[in-house]
Amino acid sequence: MMMAIVEPKIILLFSGKRKSGKDYVTDLIYKRLGPDVCCILRLSGPLKHQYAQEHGLDFGELLGAGQYKEKYRADMIQWGERRREQDPGFFCRLAIEGAQQPIWVVSDTRRLSDLQWFWREYPSQSRCVRVEASEETRRERGWEFTPGIDDAESECGLDQGVQFDWIIKNDRAAPPLEDQLHMLLSLAKEKTSL
Repeated sequence: MMMAIVEPKIILLFSGKRKSGKDYVTDLIYKRLGPDVCCILRLSGPLKHQYAQEHGLDFGELLGAGQYKEKYRADMIQWGERRREQDPGFFCRLAIEGAQQPIWVVSDTRRLSDLQWFWREYPSQSRCVRVEASEETRRERGWEFTPGIDDAESECGLDQGVQFDWIIKNDRAAPPLEDQLHMLLSLAKEKTSL
């Protein structure tokens, strides 16, 4: 039996380059708001699960940060693009299944079609947040440019043409994250009357 989806009060749609710190920032928000109020939704989770099922791969390994995922990353991206061409909301619908909290944090919007789906389905609740870090900082975190990945839509699709509600600078020289997240957290608390 499928659980009914609770209408969210606010949806924070996060995007950013690999190793920009999206997961770190979204985990911080989750910890500040708590599991009764906030859930983290990942579009890549349903994508990886479906890809693993259809290709006979280890889903747990695809979720990790190791070489197993990197071995399949390029093919998984192409496979995901084909699925999105057939149905742009396919992974978005899978990601929100069972979401019950009033605040949804989508940690990995990567394409305009992802944002458009949320804007269309939840126009008054959706807010776009970009996490940015310099290439130097990203390299320190283990990033290196990979052709076919770092120049693909999954990394570059939101570089232009999107008006972000917030831009979070996640570099050493940037203001403390707590200060940058203050307004965002205040809005979330206001929407849920925390």
